[in-house]
Amino acid sequence: MQDYIFSLAAAIVQPQEEEKPLLAALCAAAEAKLAGRLRDGLAPADCGDAFPCAAALLAAAGLLPCRGGGAVEQFTAGDVSIRTGGGLAAAAAAMERQAGALLEGYAADGGFAFLGVRG
Repeated sequence: MQDYIFSLAAAIVQPQEEEKPLLAALCAAAEAKLAGRLRDGLAPADCGDAFPCAAALLAAAGLLPCRGGGAVEQFTAGDVSIRTGGGLAAAAAAMERQAGALLEGYAADGGFAFLGVRG
């Protein structure tokens, strides 16, 4: 399955030759991470295409910020302010959310927490 995940991730981010080893490692890490989140008794193969797609998105999301090179997202000079759309970090965050959504029906219940609730 790892080769399939890599081919999907490569289609998403179109890696340069020097990025391919990193992308392969990110694919392996994404596969292991997502497999660990599955409900008891489920294997990645039980998820159909959702699992490799989610792993590919997660791996691609890991590669994108590495390309950023510290790109400036906001610049202000006097009264003029320029802000970009969020760039690679925003795209990576969107990919991570999509990966989570793809496996939502297969993932173990992570529980819930109340944040900022006064009691």
